[in-house]
Amino acid sequence: MAASPAYGEDKGGASSLGEPEYGHDPASGGIFSSDYKRHDDLKEMLDSNKDSLKLEAMKRIVAMIARGKNASDLFPAVVKNVACKNIEVKKLVYVYLVRYAEEQQDLALLSISTFQRGLKDPNQLIRASALRVLSSIRVPIIVPIMMLAIKEAASDMSPYVRKTAAHAIPKLYSLDSDQKDQLIEVIEKLLADKTTLVAGSVVMAFEEVCPERIDLIHKNYRKLCNLLIDVEEWGQVVIINMLTRYARTQFLSPNQNESLLEESAEKAFYGSEEEDTKEPKAEAASLAKRKPYVMDPDHRLLLRNTKPLLQSRNAAVVMAVAQLYFHLAPKAEVGVIAKALVRLLRSHSEVQYVVLQNVATMSIKRRGMFEPYLKSFYIRSTDPTQIKILKLEVLTNLANETNISTILREFQTYIRSMDKDFVAATIQAIGRCATNIGKVRDTCLNGLVQLLSNRDELVVAESVVVIKKLLQMQPAQHSEIIKHMAKLTDNIQVPMARASILWLIGEYCEHVPKIAPDVLRKMAKSFTNEEDIVKLQVINLAAKLYLTNSKQSKLLTQYVLNLAKYDQNYDIRDRARFIRQLIVPTEKSGALNKYAKKLFLAQKPAPILESSFKDRDHFQLGSLSHLLNAKAVGYQELPDWPDEAPDPSVRNVEVPEWTKCTSREKRKEKAEKPFYSDSDGESGPTESADSAVPHAEPESVSEESGSSSSSSSSSGSEEEEEEEEEGSGEQSEDKEEEEKRPKRKDKEGSRKDQWGEQSLSPEGGCGTGGSASRAVLMGLCLWGCTYRAVPMQVCYQSCPHAAVPWGHWGCPHRAVTHQSSVNPFSLNPAVTPPPPQPIPSSSIISTSLVTDLEGLTLTDTSLTPALLSPAFGAVRTYELLHRMAGEGLSVEYCFSRRPFPGDPHMVAVHIQISNNTDAEVKSLRVSEPKLLSGMRIQEFPEIERLAPGDTANVVMGIDFCDSTQAANFQLCTHTRHFYVSIQPPVGELMAPVFMSENEFKKEQGKLTGMSEITEKLTLPEKCRSDHAIVQQVTSAANVGRVPCGADNEYRFAAKTMTSGSLVLITLEQREGAVAQLTVNSEKMVIGTMLVKDIIQALAQ
Repeated sequence: MAASPAYGEDKGGASSLGEPEYGHDPASGGIFSSDYKRHDDLKEMLDSNKDSLKLEAMKRIVAMIARGKNASDLFPAVVKNVACKNIEVKKLVYVYLVRYAEEQQDLALLSISTFQRGLKDPNQLIRASALRVLSSIRVPIIVPIMMLAIKEAASDMSPYVRKTAAHAIPKLYSLDSDQKDQLIEVIEKLLADKTTLVAGSVVMAFEEVCPERIDLIHKNYRKLCNLLIDVEEWGQVVIINMLTRYARTQFLSPNQNESLLEESAEKAFYGSEEEDTKEPKAEAASLAKRKPYVMDPDHRLLLRNTKPLLQSRNAAVVMAVAQLYFHLAPKAEVGVIAKALVRLLRSHSEVQYVVLQNVATMSIKRRGMFEPYLKSFYIRSTDPTQIKILKLEVLTNLANETNISTILREFQTYIRSMDKDFVAATIQAIGRCATNIGKVRDTCLNGLVQLLSNRDELVVAESVVVIKKLLQMQPAQHSEIIKHMAKLTDNIQVPMARASILWLIGEYCEHVPKIAPDVLRKMAKSFTNEEDIVKLQVINLAAKLYLTNSKQSKLLTQYVLNLAKYDQNYDIRDRARFIRQLIVPTEKSGALNKYAKKLFLAQKPAPILESSFKDRDHFQLGSLSHLLNAKAVGYQELPDWPDEAPDPSVRNVEVPEWTKCTSREKRKEKAEKPFYSDSDGESGPTESADSAVPHAEPESVSEESGSSSSSSSSSGSEEEEEEEEEGSGEQSEDKEEEEKRPKRKDKEGSRKDQWGEQSLSPEGGCGTGGSASRAVLMGLCLWGCTYRAVPMQVCYQSCPHAAVPWGHWGCPHRAVTHQSSVNPFSLNPAVTPPPPQPIPSSSIISTSLVTDLEGLTLTDTSLTPALLSPAFGAVRTYELLHRMAGEGLSVEYCFSRRPFPGDPHMVAVHIQISNNTDAEVKSLRVSEPKLLSGMRIQEFPEIERLAPGDTANVVMGIDFCDSTQAANFQLCTHTRHFYVSIQPPVGELMAPVFMSENEFKKEQGKLTGMSEITEKLTLPEKCRSDHAIVQQVTSAANVGRVPCGADNEYRFAAKTMTSGSLVLITLEQREGAVAQLTVNSEKMVIGTMLVKDIIQALAQ
């Protein structure tokens, strides 16, 4: 129990603040604690009303996460504080949520509205944190919300928020790659940003989403080159790697003429005089084609602006610049990177490993670059083995006739090391030096032979392997060495070394005819105890001796083959059978006997000892693929140089003449004070005006239109107040929105009173009082039908839908009472359906639409097509219970779009129950509803009896809580229980709203930014008329038509049933069949789903 005091000290941090202490129970954090008591003290502190306790709890939770402890069980307690007003607490809550939002997605989704509010917070850190949390929730359903948030943040005045938006782009792309086109638009916008804080992040997003879109870089190339020196270090790495690939596609190779000169020099050296005299014209033509290379100014700009970064303190930046120079710079200029790379060799061993990997590749092609720094690659005794081997590789690559003596002296020292792997690598390096430099081959061979007498068996074994490779080059001159190695078979026990000696003796047995049979005799004795690799070489040696000296070795060969025939390893058994049939002639043996000597004693080419880094230069230096020598996931190939230079004018940027910009003059005339002053704003000194002003243009235009359109309905004093508030900055706008939200209902209530007092008399006739009543306006019904040019003096009963009650919808037909209901399952309103069977305990809807239309007069004969509204016409029915699953009982339902009596927040669902059985069904009722939190259900009264073949119509109310989640319940009879569910289309979760055009524009102006969703669509031919468009939109959603002065624009309005949030729909027809659909709503999920449903309806 020694851990309990430490736990008490750790948990008692709040005592220093003078607050109550928590968690001093000795068992609270020990092995005896129950799971449900874990972190109880932290949960109590998070539920406290004091910000100091919440802050202390969040500090301790974040500290737990930093130590690697699991704090996911605190998610519900932490997420409740996301709306805390204390900025410090809110920052730490967002830090926690970023860590656990992906694991606790369901709980995070419940707080998504809070994150959306956080996106509009005045504090840039909160806005960025909210976007970071939102992008960490990996749920496809919120992809549209994330997209809107990213678009909004990309236009934020704070560069930190814009940087966070760039970070969120790859997250969204990995979640839904179908959003690529929209994300490219955001990337293009952010690439034009002139702040250094954003540059690195947006280039990273570009590399993740659309690296093939080189055209996006053209206009921003010079800006990125100039900003490079001021960008953060990791942003510099990303930008340099991207610009390396860009330059390889846009500029010519600076070394192409040098390669041509080298080729011509070789031809001149080896060519004859006759050839020179024969083809003077061809040479003259080729010289004429060779244009002198002139480096592109943009190519030079890149090299010049990256060169200072070689002095960066960040090794990754230095490495990035080094690979850029290696791949892009002329040979004469590449040498500047050598000194910077050598400097990195004083860094940590991890950095040394990566740098030496790249130096080893560079030193193969550009050997002279590192020769002045040869001593920097000498090996220290403290170096790790991997570093030692890489330095050996570099030293071997740099070896030439002038420095080989120095390098060999170093190698002699290294052989005495205690690190066996390093010693083996040194012996291999000596062999490579002997192969590459013929002058020292004999010296190296003699040195290796001396190593054969070394006490260390591993050194001797490696020496034998290397000597074997060297002897293959000149075997006749070194028969003494072969004899010396044959004597070592008694002492060397390393299998690879023994196999190498046996191979040498067998391959060159003609040079040692007396020793070879004796070696075979010794190996035959120990054959059964040898390793498999040695046994195979013993069989090969026996076969070769049988073919060259059969008199002495015939019996030995047969003995060895008999031993191998019964060996445990099937490879050795197969080899023995194969060789026996090949070399020993029998009656069954084929024609291969004649060619046995050619097969076994054929002259074999000498092995070429090459560097393992020779073929790595096709990978981009500094990349993971180069380090692994294998193509890694996400690696992009380095493009080849183009044969002809692309057009350099694509990188020219037109400088806008702001003095001639009429829109700016208009803004200056409108606003006395500029939108951004020199002292204010979060953009900082690097943010220029041209990147900030365009973001403000749409807002200013909408403000102008909003103020002009509202002038007819608002008083002058209200307009002045609104203009002052609009110009007061971001924080005042947020406060204004929060203050106005509770006032909306009051305004709407007063609007209803105005309609009642001015337009309608108490008896139901039309009033003539007030200025509004004398105006000639377009009449509008909640159900979408219109009657044009109807003066306000005309009674509103001219609307065909006069049966809608005022109390529920706010219809202007105040005096008309709701006398009868419509059968929602009647597809033909002119035909009255047969009355259903009477049900004792429930009211059944049985009347038709004809009774509702009796006595109504139309003022315009052209309006007859608008008589059938979607709410009363072809109502879409859904199957609740199939007659097969219901054992003869079939149930269908529809959304009649009528108000549910008793609760305006509920959606009325009309249910038709049919008894297709031969028996009577009793006690039809709803039971055990399983609803999500917030949802409610009003069951229909129990149906006592339903006779065979009869149908019953009932109504039930469901409050879906503005969600498309299904309401699950049981439909019960006296014998069975059926599990059913009703899932509403998003268009049925709302009720129509009546408003004027000015009110529509005013409310629409408040629902911009993330509350606005815009999509383009193509209208089919049959859906381009006014009637067809209104019919399809109102069939997809329960919305009301709003009058509009423009012929090519249609507006609709509704409110969600539960929360009363406005939903505004605008459909604008453009040239041809193109149209633009805009939905404005605080409920962004509803808005997104509604856009899809309307587009689908219009496309039918």
